[in-house]
Amino acid sequence: MNESLFENFRNVSILIPAMDETYSLEQTVDTIWDTCAPEDIAEFIIILCDRTSKECRETAEKLVQKYLDKTRIYIHDQVKPFAGGAVQDGFDLAVGSHVIMMASDLETPPQLVRKYIALAKENPEKVITASRWLKGGGFKGYNKVKLICNIIFEKTIALFFGVKLSDLTYGYRCLPAKLVKSIAWEEVKHPFFLETALKPIRLGVKFIEVPAQWEARTEGVSQNSFFANFKYFKTAWHVRFMKVGEIKKNDDEG
Repeated sequence: MNESLFENFRNVSILIPAMDETYSLEQTVDTIWDTCAPEDIAEFIIILCDRTSKECRETAEKLVQKYLDKTRIYIHDQVKPFAGGAVQDGFDLAVGSHVIMMASDLETPPQLVRKYIALAKENPEKVITASRWLKGGGFKGYNKVKLICNIIFEKTIALFFGVKLSDLTYGYRCLPAKLVKSIAWEEVKHPFFLETALKPIRLGVKFIEVPAQWEARTEGVSQNSFFANFKYFKTAWHVRFMKVGEIKKNDDEG
């Protein structure tokens, strides 16, 4: 494992894209702040776009005012398109030694951030990732057809990449900032969340899975359609047969 891809834990940059969430966005930030040590949080980056609702933007602005004197928190209007592009913007901006990518709709339970931080302190070179399939995790309100497809896909891709990970598509992860800044990301839509697992795997990065209880959002509309999930197979095939040297950015890309 290349030590230049990570550093010892200092703090985390928490990346939260938001589209039409209000109370769930607020609860996400509040829960993290209430359960984590302030010195462990480098910043909150709330990532919005031109499709973000007026109510969501107002909630984000309220949170900035609420926490402005307590921690670094700001709104970033995304430049790269779609959900994956939003997170990539956050990767580029992050100042912490580690980044946490999550959602603003409570489908990524914010109470897990404290656990992520504790594990990242002990394992700064590893990716900490949530699994809905581990004992202690689970699904509530998940479409049954999607559930069956998900477990088939997870097992197939894990076998394809020779790993024992159980939840490669769940985009709730804590990663070394140097690692994510060094990778040439290609996806901008939802397959990006799979890419954030597969490219580190190809680079030899080790993962730690923690159980997570996934619960369907109670506000807003998912931007990921059922049929879009089949694009994940194309991403998996592409990454599996890339040359390792093609995964990282060229020096002139930063």
